Amino acid sequence: MGQPKTINPILKQVLELGPPLLFFVIYLRIRDDVFELGGTEYSGFIVATLVFVPILLVAMGVLWVLTGQLSRMQIFTAFMVIFFGGLTAWFNDERFFKMKTTIVYGFFAAILSIGLLRGQSYLAYVMSEMIPMKQEGWMVLTRRLTVFFVALAIANELVWRTMSTDAWVKIETFGFPVLMFVFLWTQIVALERFTELDETE
Repeated sequence: MGQPKTINPILKQVLELGPPLLFFVIYLRIRDDVFELGGTEYSGFIVATLVFVPILLVAMGVLWVLTGQLSRMQIFTAFMVIFFGGLTAWFNDERFFKMKTTIVYGFFAAILSIGLLRGQSYLAYVMSEMIPMKQEGWMVLTRRLTVFFVALAIANELVWRTMSTDAWVKIETFGFPVLMFVFLWTQIVALERFTELDETE
């Protein structure tokens, strides 16, 4: 396999964050509309979900062409979007797409938990090249991130079951990603003592 190619970091962010933002914009524009497809009426949310799937696949395809690789997390997330997006359209029920987020976070928590039970950090396997850190630090971060994923899964269930679709879309698009960024940033700072720096740096 060839070496991964480097691309402009701004373009990479656009390809990764663009699809969810486009979903948000499309949803806002058609949320109050009803569409008839094949004799069945679909809400604006479900149509926005159907449009989101090809947008995500195109963005991932471009990212793969430019970099020569996709992370396991990106591939898994794309599969979940396609699968639950399909169920949402097939059953004409928006709850499937909303539950996707709970299952994704729950899956990540489960995978990390399996590693912890085996005395390993699967997180280090994925991120060790980006963040050089001692094994002890990876174990601490993995335990904390596992709990955080469980908390996000529970939070998503509470949001979509008790709040409006508008509220869920906003929290899904902005709230959860911001929480994830803040959590990881604070943890990296807190675990700085475990960071392994090259002596020449």
